[in-house]
Amino acid sequence: MNQNQLPAFLAVLVPRILSQLIENKNITEHEAIQVLYNSQLYATLEQEEAKLWHLSAQTLYAMLDEELSTGVITYPEEQ
Repeated sequence: MNQNQLPAFLAVLVPRILSQLIENKNITEHEAIQVLYNSQLYATLEQEEAKLWHLSAQTLYAMLDEELSTGVITYPEEQ
């Protein structure tokens, strides 16, 4: 994948992550957007070379939840 294709992946993943964040944390859409876009996970997700775009929204949400709970992100091992 090249850098030009990354926005298409983010356009699919971000709404799914936001939906889980809103539902699980009982926060507003605006709050969820702030939480996600200010997270280290999102900063890494925006980097094509990090290859996080290939993970499911559910896995990315779990990583975000871990970051919010502990301040640390555990990145999955390549299979």
